[in-house]
Amino acid sequence: MTAANQETILELRDVKKYFPIRSGFFQRKVGDVKAVDGVSFSLKKGETLGIVGESGCGKSTAGRTMIRLYKPTEGQIFFKGQDISNLSEENLRKNVRKNIQMVFQDPFASLNPRKTLRSIIKEPFNTHHMYTMRERNEKVEELLARVGLHPSFASRYPHEFSGGQRQRIGIARALTLNPELIIADEPVSALDVSIQAQVINLMEELQEEFNLTYLFISHDLSVVRHISDRVGVMYLGKMMELTDKHELYDNPLHPYTQALLSSVPVTRKKDLSNANASS
Repeated sequence: MTAANQETILELRDVKKYFPIRSGFFQRKVGDVKAVDGVSFSLKKGETLGIVGESGCGKSTAGRTMIRLYKPTEGQIFFKGQDISNLSEENLRKNVRKNIQMVFQDPFASLNPRKTLRSIIKEPFNTHHMYTMRERNEKVEELLARVGLHPSFASRYPHEFSGGQRQRIGIARALTLNPELIIADEPVSALDVSIQAQVINLMEELQEEFNLTYLFISHDLSVVRHISDRVGVMYLGKMMELTDKHELYDNPLHPYTQALLSSVPVTRKKDLSNANASS
C-alpha cells in the first residue's frame, strides 16, 4: 500500500502549546514558554513517524499535546478526521482514549509502585467496563506473554523488574485496549544498548501483528533511523524539516538538521551508515 492510498490517522494544523511565565506577588503573566510553536504534519495509518531533536526542543510536549494530556493553546488536532482539540475529558475518554495510547520515557515513574502488574495492566479494562473479571485476568496474562514476560509475573510489583522489563510492562499496558496509534516518548533512552535493540524489535513485531501506527519520539538518531518511515526534526518548538528517512539522512536540507547529524559521535555515524546499508 502506498502512502498516497493510506488513511490519515492523525493530523496537526499549526498546533501551539505555550506555558505562561508568571512573576510577582500576584503571579501576573509576564510571558510565555513556547514549547510547541506552530507544528503541522499528518501521520498515515500503519507508518512510523520519528520525531528527533535535542533536549528542550518541544518534542515530548508535542507528543503529550497530541494525546491531549495537554490542551493545545492554538491550532487543531484531528484523529481519524475528528477534531479532538477541544473535546471534554468525558468525550476524550469515550471516543478517543481507547485508540491512542502512550509509552512513556521512564517506565518506573509511569507504573504505580503500590500495584501489581495485574492491577496496572487491567486498569484500562476497569475504566472502560470491559470483560468479566476472569476475562480481564486472562487478557493480562496474554499481554505479558506477548511482550516476553512470564504470565506468573502478574502478581509481582514494578520494583521487582529491570528497566527493560518495566518498559515491556509499559508496552503491554499500552496494548490493553487494542489502540490504533501509540505515541512512544523516548521509550528506549533509559535502557542499555542491547536492551534497546530487544525493545525496538518487539515494537516492530507488535506493529505488524496489531497493525499499529507509531509516533516515535527520540533524541537518538540511529534508533529513529532504524524504526521510522519518515523523520521530523524539531528545534525550539518548530518543525524544521520533515521527509522520508533516507532523504533526511542522506541529503539534509535545513542547517539545523545538518548540524544535528554532524554532531553524532563517530561510532554512532558508523551505526547510521550500517543502518543505511541494511535498509
